[in-house]
Amino acid sequence: MSEHESEDHSATDGRSPYEVSPELQSSTPGNRGTTVRYSIIGATTLTAVILYLDRICIAEIAKLDEFKSDLNLSDQQTGWILSAFFFSYALGQVPAGWLSDRFGARKMLPLYICIWSLCTMLTGLATGFAVLIAARLLFGIAQAGCYPTASSLIRRWTPLPTRGTASSIVSFGGRFGGAAAPLLTAWLLSDYLGWRWVLAIYGMVGFFVAAYFWKIFRETPQEHPDCDETECALIAAGDTDTEASGPPPFPPLLPLMRSRAMWLMCALQFGVNIGWVFLVTWLPTYLKDVKNVDPKIGGLMSTIVLFAGIVGMLCGGPLTDFSVRRFGLRWGRSLPLATCYGIAIAAYLSCLYLESAWAFIAAASVVAFATDMSVPGIWAYMQDVGGKNTAAVFGWGNMWGNLGAATTPQLVPIVLKYWDTNGDWHEAFLLFSAGYVVALAAALGINASRKVE
Repeated sequence: MSEHESEDHSATDGRSPYEVSPELQSSTPGNRGTTVRYSIIGATTLTAVILYLDRICIAEIAKLDEFKSDLNLSDQQTGWILSAFFFSYALGQVPAGWLSDRFGARKMLPLYICIWSLCTMLTGLATGFAVLIAARLLFGIAQAGCYPTASSLIRRWTPLPTRGTASSIVSFGGRFGGAAAPLLTAWLLSDYLGWRWVLAIYGMVGFFVAAYFWKIFRETPQEHPDCDETECALIAAGDTDTEASGPPPFPPLLPLMRSRAMWLMCALQFGVNIGWVFLVTWLPTYLKDVKNVDPKIGGLMSTIVLFAGIVGMLCGGPLTDFSVRRFGLRWGRSLPLATCYGIAIAAYLSCLYLESAWAFIAAASVVAFATDMSVPGIWAYMQDVGGKNTAAVFGWGNMWGNLGAATTPQLVPIVLKYWDTNGDWHEAFLLFSAGYVVALAAALGINASRKVE
């Protein structure tokens, strides 16, 4: 075991550290005690909806001939626009996470929302490739702080035995926004508005969400005027983390780089995003060019795929919480992840034999379901090992995942150009499957009981 990792086997009064005492259970809602934590999770979930709505809508807009002609874009430039976000999003993860650890979620998350909402509006005002790339890069930096911040506040506002479920609810918000984005955007573009006005409206909504989050949130239960002692005690029960006073160091890079488990988590997230990001970038193009699907039907199909992910997300939280209670922290986090990625591999390989567009959508929906079912386990793992630097630790893993996501939009055109001789995209699906193979192998090696100190 690395000197920078420590394994936690502590328990209290003979109970597992992942259980809440009967006394505190009896004081949960329905008996006595406030429920402010639910409002906090709700506000964070709403933030995640806007996060993904603004992020995913660009895939529907980028396939428009009007978009390309207005900005005089080539297909290669369009690929760069789709991937530019992921590069800056990846590199901004650790610094943005540390800023939230250092200055607090109440200050930083509304600021992040306002910046990315402004960038969404600027994307609609772009007149050429250079301005568009600049807006997308800044957009990625701003969005980089959202999920690390959310993971950190979940750790502070949710009892340990239900962190997976809380993570699934917030992640559900992101997937709901992502699933709604293709259908809503295609509908607005087809019948009501131009692409510039759609981006302007999405951007304005974000400012209202930022104000709502700032109003309702406080850093800890103890600081919230509406949170009573019973709820504070319930949230703290079973949490064995102890935090020293003062701000966290910037950022804990050496412990992260020396942690074998964290490198495995980085490889896991990199591999997952190699396979998953196709569903939110090139899928509309694939349906249009290969399956000859009408754009409106293509928007519906993309939404179906992403809604399958929503169902998986909601299942994943209770699954990881149950697995921890059943198998312990080590395998309770690891085994569900490996199982999800095995299912995704099988679904992608089946695409090599499917001719029907709807059969393909069924297989892609299985990929989305299995992938998103694993996400709450990933979030909970970061909260398990992160301690005081949870946002920065989350950002480190998410950074590598999004480097995988940034790579895929550029790899797909290369694979199609040099290896796909008949235009069926089979070679691309083999690439996506290989990403999940890496993720499965890494999932079997992670150990959530070893904290990054």
